[in-house]
Amino acid sequence: MKRSILALALALGFIAVGQAQDAGFVILSPDRIVWHDVARYPGVQVAVLAGDPAREGLYILRAKFPPGVMTRPHKHSKDRYVTVLSGTWYAGTGARFAPEETVPLRPGSFMKHPAGAAHFDGARDQEVIVEIRGLGPVTTEPAGE
Repeated sequence: MKRSILALALALGFIAVGQAQDAGFVILSPDRIVWHDVARYPGVQVAVLAGDPAREGLYILRAKFPPGVMTRPHKHSKDRYVTVLSGTWYAGTGARFAPEETVPLRPGSFMKHPAGAAHFDGARDQEVIVEIRGLGPVTTEPAGE
């Protein structure tokens, strides 16, 4: 059972939204980002901005967490790099789901998710948007509880 926030992004393939410009530039304003619901986590949405997590190469996606929603412990097959764009994101490590032990990360904060390392994360009292970068192909699977 390989499901997580990334699962939707993988299913969507390489959905990149933006306006192509001369010489390959892409300009994407916030109002043009197309968000897609993540079935496993009601209210969580993902937008793939560039690349395709299921294919070879760099991908960039954003995840939006509504207040009170956290992922359960999971792990990825490759390193992922996360930057908090808005809100306070709460990140926990390990295979035991323990929201009370998470670390609050404010906008501008960065976190690396090492390949194969169990973690969980999400929002508490406000919406959170994070940007996630990595090299595909990548898989996500449950870890622990």
